[in-house]
Amino acid sequence: MANIGFVGLGHMGLPMAINLLNAGHRVTGFDLSAQAMDAFALAGGMPASTLQSAALHQDVILTMLQTGQQVRQVCLGEEGLFARACPQALFIDCSSIDVARSRELHQHAIKRELRAVDAPVSGGVKGAANAALTFMVGGSQDAFLAAMPILSSMGKKIIHTGDAGSGQAAKICNNMILGISMIAVSEAFTLAEPLGLSAQKLFEVVSNASGQCWVMNQYVPVPGILENVPANHDYQPGFTAAMMLKDLGLSQQSADAVGVKTPMASHATALYQKLSDEGMSDLDFSAIIKVIASPHIMP
Repeated sequence: MANIGFVGLGHMGLPMAINLLNAGHRVTGFDLSAQAMDAFALAGGMPASTLQSAALHQDVILTMLQTGQQVRQVCLGEEGLFARACPQALFIDCSSIDVARSRELHQHAIKRELRAVDAPVSGGVKGAANAALTFMVGGSQDAFLAAMPILSSMGKKIIHTGDAGSGQAAKICNNMILGISMIAVSEAFTLAEPLGLSAQKLFEVVSNASGQCWVMNQYVPVPGILENVPANHDYQPGFTAAMMLKDLGLSQQSADAVGVKTPMASHATALYQKLSDEGMSDLDFSAIIKVIASPHIMP
């Protein structure tokens, strides 16, 4: 079992850290939220008194933060995690950040004689709680193999996507598809009703026809069709619209960087920005149907 320093005990990070504890790992955790630290301690974790102490004497340092800037801030510099880490410790970044910053972190880790992987996740809070996440892992084969026992304690599917930053590239592309899919499904439900087709019958057809997708079959954005989806609970997240907007923003930043046009993702970004502008960024991303269905909100 490994000694793990875990930084970022939020909606995703806390259940991930708890699953590491349940697997028998020794986990020291740090978060700026006292409530998160209390919940972590209650689950059997060891709260770190400072960010730096979370890195001391650890085999693994794992970060699960919201932005690339946050990851860079906590890792780099003389007061950062890398400066306090043991040589040959393994750095696992599970945050969703831009590819360029991820590759920069890999290079800094190598200079500090650390191994590193970028390992963003798919599966949401439910997947984190059930240790059923999918990990997209970028880094050397050696670092990937070292990370496997740790990631296996938190997920069911671990895919080595290639070199440094490729895990982030995979996550960005996946969530670009997800955001567009949610809009397409929302448009279909919005169109069906005035055509005289019930939401239930549309679901029965599409979930068994060529239009089926994960959003339709597992995360439908209208209430009363599937159990345990945010639409049945006033769109409480889940995966927030703010996080989807962030990930779509990363897709546009990445597309601009390599000179690729992504018109559907560009329009999806604008629609999620509209949802945010309407004060609904804290709702689940499936609440985008509120924008699609409202003639007063649609841009």
